[in-house]
Amino acid sequence: MPLQAAREQVAALDEQGWGTLWFGEAYGREALTAAQIYLGASTRMAIATGIASIYGRDAVAMSAAARTLATTGRFLLGLGVSHAPLVERMRGHAYGRPLEAMREYLDAMDAAPYAVSGDEPPAPRVLAALGPKMLELARDRAQGAHPYLVTPEHTARARALLGPDAVLAVEQAVVLGTDAEQWRRRAHWHLEIYTGLPNYRNSWLRLGYTEDDFGRGGSDRLKDALVTRGPEAARRRVQEHLDAGASHVCVQVLGPDVFTAPVEDWQELAPVLLG
Repeated sequence: MPLQAAREQVAALDEQGWGTLWFGEAYGREALTAAQIYLGASTRMAIATGIASIYGRDAVAMSAAARTLATTGRFLLGLGVSHAPLVERMRGHAYGRPLEAMREYLDAMDAAPYAVSGDEPPAPRVLAALGPKMLELARDRAQGAHPYLVTPEHTARARALLGPDAVLAVEQAVVLGTDAEQWRRRAHWHLEIYTGLPNYRNSWLRLGYTEDDFGRGGSDRLKDALVTRGPEAARRRVQEHLDAGASHVCVQVLGPDVFTAPVEDWQELAPVLLG
C-alpha cells in the first residue's frame, strides 16, 4: 500500500479490534522504520515485526531501534535468520549456520551499548523458530517464539519445548472465500516460494510430510494443513492452535494477489475471530 493508505488501514484495523499487527520486511519497507509509522497510526494494538532479519542491520542498530520503539509499550521485536537466497542474493551477505548466527547475534544485542537518559529497557523479543534447537534458544534467550507455516501439531510440540509461560505466537494463513478453486489458487501462490526453502521443508518433514508434498505450491494435503478455507474454518483452526498451546495466533488473510490488501476480508473476519 502507499504509505498514507497504509497509515489509514492500520488505524482501521486498530478500530476493528485486532490485538496485534504483524508484518515482515523481505521485499517491503524497512521493518523498524515501518513499526514507528504503524505505532503512530494506531492507539491500542501492538505492533510486531514478523520478522526483522538479523542480516538487515547490525546488532547494535537493532538493539537501539527496538529499545526506542519499546518505550511505547506496544512493540514486540520478532527476529529471524531469514533464508539463504534472500540473504546472499538480495542482501549480499554470507548466510551463516542459523542457530549459531542467531545465538551470536543475540549475544551482540545484549552487549550493545545504549547511552541515553532515563530507563529504556530492552524490547521484548520473540524468535522465528521451527526446529527444536531454535525453539530452545527462543525459550532461553527471548520471550518466546513466532513459528510460521505450522500446524496445530507443531504448536503442541513447540509449547512442550518452550514451557508454559513463554509467548507462542503462531501464524495461520486463511482464505476467506469458500470457493475451492479460489482457495487452491491462493494457497498455491502463497506456498510457492516456501516449498523451495529448506527451513520449511525440514519442518514439514518432521511433521510427517514427504518430498511428494513439496512440489512448487505444495500438494493439496499440504495446502489443507496450512491454509484454511472460509470464515468458520479459520475460526476452528485458530481455536485448534490455542487448544494446542498457542498464546497468540497471527492470522494471515490471503487476498487475490500479494499486491492487493484484503481490506474487506479483514473487516469481515474481525467479528468472527474477535466477537
